Amino acid sequence: MKNLQKLGGFAALYLAAAYLTGIVLFLFVLDYPSITEPAQKVALLVDKQMVIYITNMLMYVIFGIVLVVLTLALYERLNSASPALIRTATAIGIIWAGALIASGMVANAGIAPVVALYGKDPAQAALTWLAIESVADGLGGANGEILGGLFTLFVSWAALQVGGLPKGLGYLGILVGAVGIISIVPGLGDLSALFGMSQILWFIWLGIVLLRQSSSVLRVKEEKVKSFDPA
Repeated sequence: MKNLQKLGGFAALYLAAAYLTGIVLFLFVLDYPSITEPAQKVALLVDKQMVIYITNMLMYVIFGIVLVVLTLALYERLNSASPALIRTATAIGIIWAGALIASGMVANAGIAPVVALYGKDPAQAALTWLAIESVADGLGGANGEILGGLFTLFVSWAALQVGGLPKGLGYLGILVGAVGIISIVPGLGDLSALFGMSQILWFIWLGIVLLRQSSSVLRVKEEKVKSFDPA
């Protein structure tokens, strides 16, 4: 259990770091929010294809793989006392991870053919990328963070029931999860950004808790071993 909890702690910190890295890349390196026309997007893709590829890997593909580790660590931690809620959270976490991995892979798979098409027919390349991006965005939660919201909400709810995590972290997770769920309401999609920013805090706090408590367990075990040492 100790090893998985430690891995879960590192996983949570990676997810927070991936969020922050993605924000920097999208807002400052790519300036993606200011680019709305399909022709502008595909021109950016051609110019910054490696940066976009790496961003998709960090924020979606690797993020999803690491999310599976965190999901399993939380399942192990909370399953014995709150099985129904944490099983639901685990299922949602795995689905969320799969959707994120698929989103990144779909987007990255489309880069090379669209770049090649751009040299022959820029207008057609723009339309093709628009279709690919729509699929990737749908899988990645661009139309609302329902999966991430439910995962955070159910994990936090289960933790509050059994005391598996600090109460403050549990209440924060409830709020973060609620924001993610509400973001699917038409007209409230901008709440996805608030969900992402607040979930960074949740991931950092969660990672610190898992790492500290796994270290505490290790120290207790070492002390027990020393107490039985005949020397």
